[in-house]
Amino acid sequence: MKVLTISAVTLSVLGFASAAQAQQPGGRLFFEGDVIRGNQPGAPGPACVLNNQFKRLEKVVFRFRILDQNGNALDASGIKSLFVDVPGGNTKLQAAYGPHPGGNNTPTDYFWTAAWIIPEGHPAGTFVYKATVTDLQGNTQTWEPFKRVTSQFQVADASVTVTPPPAKK
Repeated sequence: MKVLTISAVTLSVLGFASAAQAQQPGGRLFFEGDVIRGNQPGAPGPACVLNNQFKRLEKVVFRFRILDQNGNALDASGIKSLFVDVPGGNTKLQAAYGPHPGGNNTPTDYFWTAAWIIPEGHPAGTFVYKATVTDLQGNTQTWEPFKRVTSQFQVADASVTVTPPPAKK
């Protein structure tokens, strides 16, 4: 009976220690995200639709929700930074947290976004991008999309024509 009591106490203490450890700041973070064609005046649409195939001069928006180990979404007060390494280059975009849709619209959601217009000279092909989040303690975590060619970011060997909107009178 004495051995059984000691074992039960030991398991209880270990259980509490594990629960306490899981609540410590700096735990593992989780990513939810997608890529859409951005709203770009004068560019062909449709805008704000999921996409992984783009043409040069198109606006790409990387969208993310960062979750803590308990599944709670983290805003700008919960993480230090989120950067996206864009496909095929040495460019890093800093994501910003905010309401969506933007402008004068009533927000329906809040998440992190980083926008990029594919340069005219960008090579065509399939590219890997990644996102790196830094928590308030300075710990980083990186996410990359699936390694399937059909799922990865693709730049077509073409450009869109962006027609500036007419000037307001």
